[in-house]
Amino acid sequence: MSAPKDFPRPGKRPSDVDRASMVRVDQAGEFGAVRIYAGQLAVMGDRHPYGRLIAGMAAQEERHRAAFDAMIARRGVRPTALAPIWNVAGFALGAVTAAMGPRAAMACTAAIETEIDKHYAEQLEQLGADDPELSTAIADFQAEEVEHRDAALAHGAEQAPAYPLLSGAIRLGCRAAIALSKRI
Repeated sequence: MSAPKDFPRPGKRPSDVDRASMVRVDQAGEFGAVRIYAGQLAVMGDRHPYGRLIAGMAAQEERHRAAFDAMIARRGVRPTALAPIWNVAGFALGAVTAAMGPRAAMACTAAIETEIDKHYAEQLEQLGADDPELSTAIADFQAEEVEHRDAALAHGAEQAPAYPLLSGAIRLGCRAAIALSKRI
């Protein structure tokens, strides 16, 4: 018989390796988000009404990335070796969804931020009170990611062409990127 998930058990606190993996994947994710928004802005420009919204979200993502960059340096965490791939893949995803139209760009944001909200919630549950610096950063950034998702939904994400397929594919890709960046 196993203990309930929320029952604290000895030896189940996140290790230094687990926390390093969290910092690595979170920095990679914020880097990817910056690149996605760069791709969207390259296609839409910042003068488009949605372009202004995207530029604001991109500025927040850049602040998140900078915070995780600093944490990686302070903690001596190895960044993901996949950064060159996320650089190109993120920009391409942003550019393609923006080329499909502003609602597809919003669908991309809604899909990714849905997965990031879940990812950050899992990390916060795992961390508990063991790492206040990391927990505080994750909780603060999670709140902004939820704002991004809600803004994307309010701006027509669900009206994008083939929204269920587009959203599902992007969410699957996001989950794969998370799994790979934790380790590589």
